[in-house]
Amino acid sequence: MKKTPLSFLSSLKLTFTLLLIIAIASILGTVIPQEYEGGESFSHLSPGLVKAFNSLQLFDMYHSVWFIILMCLLSLNLIVCSVNRFPTSWRLFRKVPSLDRSKPFEDLSPDRVLVIERRLNEVIARVENLVRRRYKRVRRSDTANTTLFQGEKGAYSHFGVYIIHLSILIFILGEIIGSLFGFNAFVNLPEGEFTSTVYLRRQRGIKKLDFTVRCDKFSIAYYDNGMPKEYRSDLSFLKNNKAIYQGPLLVNHPITFDGIKFYQASYGSVPGGQAYITIKKANERQSSIAVKLKDSFYLKEKDARVTISRIEENLMDMGPAVLLKIQSPQGNMRLWVFKDIEKIKEDIPDLFQKVPKFNPGLLKPYYFKLNSIETKYYTGLQVSHDPGASIVAIGAFFIIIGLIITFFSSHKRLWVRLDEKDHRTRIMVGARSNRDPVGLKRETEYLLRHLKKQG
Repeated sequence: MKKTPLSFLSSLKLTFTLLLIIAIASILGTVIPQEYEGGESFSHLSPGLVKAFNSLQLFDMYHSVWFIILMCLLSLNLIVCSVNRFPTSWRLFRKVPSLDRSKPFEDLSPDRVLVIERRLNEVIARVENLVRRRYKRVRRSDTANTTLFQGEKGAYSHFGVYIIHLSILIFILGEIIGSLFGFNAFVNLPEGEFTSTVYLRRQRGIKKLDFTVRCDKFSIAYYDNGMPKEYRSDLSFLKNNKAIYQGPLLVNHPITFDGIKFYQASYGSVPGGQAYITIKKANERQSSIAVKLKDSFYLKEKDARVTISRIEENLMDMGPAVLLKIQSPQGNMRLWVFKDIEKIKEDIPDLFQKVPKFNPGLLKPYYFKLNSIETKYYTGLQVSHDPGASIVAIGAFFIIIGLIITFFSSHKRLWVRLDEKDHRTRIMVGARSNRDPVGLKRETEYLLRHLKKQG
């Protein structure tokens, strides 16, 4: 028989091959961390190997073109297999066996034959009632000295495999939709601030949200040994400057808003936007002030305006520092003021000669000293949107139904023939099933046991 492309697509060999490749790919996806940043965790590998991995999309395998093609091929294979085999299952479902069949009663074991000391007309009603209680589709045929019952149930079990195929197709559809139209992103949001922009991991860009998320408060609880016990972000979600939803975000307790999930992923601290500075003028008494980022203060002696231009938590690994932008009639200048300038000066004696703008006394007669900078926590949010998640959930429902039908049901047919001889009734029970022979045996034993009791 000549092979056609359709026969190739419906072959079990193709199914097994695709499943094997997908299984191997899944193992690779477990061994190789799926880093959206392009394999930065493999910095110890040679650049050529990292480049090869990136070219094969192994660092983002489940969103790769070749993995999606594999899923599409498996879908096509399942569709063609189902279409080819469905007519046979439909015929078995619709088939109505002839009532005058003798084959079910050929070579019956003695335990399938029961003789009752009653006339046929006294037994028929009881047998029919018992058969109808156990089977949905029951037919009856009567002749002069013989009555035949044929019962059937579980014909739908022929379709269990197709429901499983359908569920797999729904799974694949959901995954592809999630891959193409979903996103995975992150954002670090300081306490008290808000944003409507997140940073995409896989696509390497930014994503503008249709709403604004605000971190109202961030808090940490600690164990007695100082280890973090729990960290929590109180978030507000706003549309048109109006809070639509407010709630706490905890580890393993995400918040879903507008179809987008927010996870508590990390936390840290950032300069809080305010610096505490001491200003000393010659031999005069020093004064301390608190100045926010971008705010200014005035020096009367120089008729100068000083603006806090930058606040750094650790500038050049030399500790906290602020950048002062000084504007005066004598000219403009920039001056870095470090918190630990004396220690830095001990380590680098000629620092001021090399970098004059690191000298806190450069603007004479003033001397600046950074006491501290205000720090505040930020919450690290993982943001994800998977439009295929609901489709995958539907697939999960169907696969449960399909597995129940396939493994816990069977198409059973029962034949019970009653005939009378010498004022006694002989009952013969024959049965067939497409699977579950143990269950079929229990079924027939149940019927014979109750028939014997009623006899």
